[in-house]
Amino acid sequence: MPLILPSNSISAGGFAVDNSLRFDDGSSDYLNRTGTTATDGKKFTLSLWFKRANLGNNKELFCIYLNNSNRMFFRNNGDDFELQIQSKSYNISGSRQFRDTSAWYHFVIIADSTEATDSDRIKWYVNGERQTLTAGSGYPALNDVFPHGQGSANYYIGNGEYNSTPYTSYWDGYMAEVCFIDGSALDPTSFGEFDEDTGIWKPIDVSGLTFGTNGFYLDFENSGSLGNDKSGNGNNFTVNNLTSIDQTTDTPTNNFATLNPLDKSQSTATYSEGNLKWSTTSGYFWGRANIGVSSGKWYFEAKLTSAPEHAHVGIVDEAPDDNTDSIEGGTYNWGYKNSSGQIWNNSSSSSYGSTYTTGDIIGVYLDLDNNKLYFAKNGTIQNSGTGISITDPASTDTGNYFFAVGDNASATNGTWEANFGNPTFTISSGNSDPNGYGNFEYSPNDGGSASFDSSAKDFYALNTKNLAEYG
Repeated sequence: MPLILPSNSISAGGFAVDNSLRFDDGSSDYLNRTGTTATDGKKFTLSLWFKRANLGNNKELFCIYLNNSNRMFFRNNGDDFELQIQSKSYNISGSRQFRDTSAWYHFVIIADSTEATDSDRIKWYVNGERQTLTAGSGYPALNDVFPHGQGSANYYIGNGEYNSTPYTSYWDGYMAEVCFIDGSALDPTSFGEFDEDTGIWKPIDVSGLTFGTNGFYLDFENSGSLGNDKSGNGNNFTVNNLTSIDQTTDTPTNNFATLNPLDKSQSTATYSEGNLKWSTTSGYFWGRANIGVSSGKWYFEAKLTSAPEHAHVGIVDEAPDDNTDSIEGGTYNWGYKNSSGQIWNNSSSSSYGSTYTTGDIIGVYLDLDNNKLYFAKNGTIQNSGTGISITDPASTDTGNYFFAVGDNASATNGTWEANFGNPTFTISSGNSDPNGYGNFEYSPNDGGSASFDSSAKDFYALNTKNLAEYG
């Protein structure tokens, strides 16, 4: 089960990616454009960063469509990825599985049909490293013209086209820094580099590249025009079912927490909206963050969208064991219950705060410098600011705590929307942490009013920049 720990961050400084775009396959999200121009068509480079959400299934990240027998698409094929060019019957795939929903991946696909060696005519790199490929139907012939050079084609990001209508193979996850280069076969070093301190592959500024006639650069920084092309070509994309709430600051240079769909015993749970929305129809279990923490002060908030009788929000130290494992029963779990306002830990309850219901937003403040836990209902700190004493994380089974949302009922429906700084729900006020990260409905700190055990405390969004400083 992939987890991000504090060491998983690149060094400070350098180029920063400010935004990504969150795609949800259940919402039929995608970008498209039409009216391209015929070019030489023998070379192209596709570069994109993405973080997966829904594993398995076939989801198209990129497609160029002329007709049913002449289209090109790049998609995940289960948990591997493949490039198909149907006009030439190419079906080229990698040999690795990519199942880490906590990681950003960088794929660069380089096509050059003028190469003398056939296996060099399609190459791709993941995080700066060339991949071993399998060509199911051979490689392109010498001087083949790829679909992007053949005239009036339709381009898609996050979906494809078939029978002259948008397909239903919607991407599910996050994308950032999407570049298409028409007419040049560029090395991955045109788009990224290895961090000199950590060796982690990271983005670089691509604004100075030559993108070619049909080329484009999507950075998703304009929330009012998410398909805006920054290449200078004006090859803008039409936005379909995406809004400003889908623009996020979860990027390859600052990776935010989401919920972890790879935890066990999730057969009756559904993850959506980039693994930030968690729903269950039955069962006693929880969804937890994919970032664990053992020190520092951390904040997240969760909105109860549909209220079961026994909803909980809080912290856990591990994944659920099965469908009878609830937050309230864990030795190192603490959950704030909706119907009673109680705190539950190790199957015991104690009076704490107000009850809460559908539409309420619960803030969770985790202070691991003092091993204290606080909850707020709609911005009001509960229990008069007196914290709950928790076990030092070093004495737990995993050595880390994870924010979590859950349900403890066998026959009621519960839905939580977790906000680690990139909300799926509308924010009316807008608050960031002291480092300027995150977009929260309520404040991650007390504004100097000494709300936490008569002390002033600042809490931080759970992302890799903050982990590098405080984790």
